Amino acid sequence: MAKTKKISKLKDDSKWAWLMLAPNIIGFLLFMLIPMVATFVLSFTKYDMLSTPKFVGLQNYIDMAKDPIIWEVTKNTILYTVITVPVGMCISLLLAVMLDQKIAFRRFYRAAFFLPSITSMVVVAIVWQWIYNPDYGLLNYFLSLFGIKGPKWLLDANTSLISLAIVGIWKRAGYDMIIFLSGLQGISNSYYEASMLDGANKWQQFKYIMLPSIKTIVMLNLIMSISGSLSAFEPPYVVMSGGANGTATYFVKMHEIAHTSQKVGLASAMAIVLLIIIMIVTLLQNLFFKYVFKDAADEDKNAGARREKKLARIRAKEAAKA
Repeated sequence: MAKTKKISKLKDDSKWAWLMLAPNIIGFLLFMLIPMVATFVLSFTKYDMLSTPKFVGLQNYIDMAKDPIIWEVTKNTILYTVITVPVGMCISLLLAVMLDQKIAFRRFYRAAFFLPSITSMVVVAIVWQWIYNPDYGLLNYFLSLFGIKGPKWLLDANTSLISLAIVGIWKRAGYDMIIFLSGLQGISNSYYEASMLDGANKWQQFKYIMLPSIKTIVMLNLIMSISGSLSAFEPPYVVMSGGANGTATYFVKMHEIAHTSQKVGLASAMAIVLLIIIMIVTLLQNLFFKYVFKDAADEDKNAGARREKKLARIRAKEAAKA
């Protein structure tokens, strides 16, 4: 009888569990899996959203490989990613480490640095277009104080992409900083105490305690940063009015092909290629981090216990000397 009641209770719990998971499952199917499958199917067709899709095999992928404009925007996207990801990651990690210290107005600084991340891209575009304005912009005015004639930041093809990358870094750095900060605040103070008793400086604490402890956070931020940069759309589309002056990215071109040229099949092929590239990059990142942090403390189940024992021994020695 008791066994029957237990089985019945498990069945009821299972029903409630599926009921609670249902919204997430439905959302995943409607907004991720089904569109992804539809995109994959459409990538093998000629489709303009008006007529019936016509199967063309690999023709869309062949057209992609032959199109010089697609190669040009791919180069722009790679360059944009190379600039924004490492610089943005370093800045956000530096800000997180600084704000993890006991400094005055720490909460104000956190809010101030995070604010650009939640600001509308339209507002960001207006602000930075004013900053970059060659005639009355803040940046060129500042340079003129030192006798330097500033360039036409957004109007010159030689500086437009770098200028756009700075906007992307400025907007995203606060978001990555908050994620880094959440990981840093989860590190036990006993690790820092033990390292200080061993004579470790701030750089050694950062290298041997902070970085290994937030390895997962670093990898998460890196994956999101690279994925976001490879699929960059808002900065070039809003700030540069659709990617003018050599700033069009892969995603902007894909949007133009799908909605302006009405070549949905070709745009779908571009989306699938982008997805494959992001998946490969993510896999390579995972392998790289496994190699770099193969001896990291957070992958060692006994690391915490060893550190606590070491700290206890050091404290005992200090107490004996006293």
